[in-house]
Parts: sequence; C-alpha cells; structure tokens
Amino acid sequence: MSAASDAVIEIRELDLETEARLCFPLMRQLRPHLSSEVEFIARWRRQQADGYRLLGLWENGRLLALAGFRIIENLVHGAHLYVDDLVTSEEARGHGHGARLLQRLREEARILGCEKLLLDTPLSNVLAHRFYYRQGLLGTALRFSIVVDEVK
Repeated sequence: MSAASDAVIEIRELDLETEARLCFPLMRQLRPHLSSEVEFIARWRRQQADGYRLLGLWENGRLLALAGFRIIENLVHGAHLYVDDLVTSEEARGHGHGARLLQRLREEARILGCEKLLLDTPLSNVLAHRFYYRQGLLGTALRFSIVVDEVK
C-alpha cells in the first residue's frame, strides 16, 4: 500500500481563534499583503461577524488547504456561496486538495439553499483559471475596481 493511500484526509470548519491562528502561514501564501498573524486574526474576527467561515483540509494532522467563504444575497445572483479565499499549500499542490475543498463548498452551497457558487480570481492567475475550468466553473464576469483616494 502506498503512503498516499494511507493518508487520513479530513475537512472541517475552523471557528475558534486558536484554529484560525493555525491558518495564517497558509493564508499568507495566498494573501502575502497580510503583515502579521495579529492583522489576520483581526480581519478574520471582523469578517466572521459578517458570516465569513473557514474550512480547512487536513492530511495526517497537517493543514494543507484552506477555503474562506460566506453566504451572500444580492439582486444579481440571489443567495449564493461566495469563495473569498481558496489556497493549497505550495508543497501540496497537484494532489486534489483544492478540488476536494471546492466540492465540499458546492455541497455546503446546496445544503444552505444557494443556487450558485461564485469566486473572483485575478486575470493574471492563469493556473487558477485552468484549475477552475477543470472543476466545472465558468468565467462569467469581468470585475472592475479602483483604489479610492484618501479623503483630504
């Protein structure tokens, strides 16, 4: 039996601060602008108050992939599951962990009565685009943004 088949994979929600702290090194791979664990936890607390949730994929007790998401309702899409963050550890990519998390998110969306799962990704992130297409997601919009100048 191979080592891969001996792996114990668990996906579970992380809702305690001690668990969220474990996520910082992995989240920082996706969000390198986060300056510290303190900043990450402060943002996590604020977002959690608005319904943000974290799912972690663990293999043999190691956190290898992470998803941050929330349920949103708007006039365009109705109630939908929005994926804010989806990351697999750099050394664990290519082993299906992101696909497992995305499948779990789809199941969560169904359970919560959502018709859609949505996420954004930079136009420059071609590898992510390929991954999302392989998972059955389609590019359906182009997001525009601008940095708001400081009020003087």
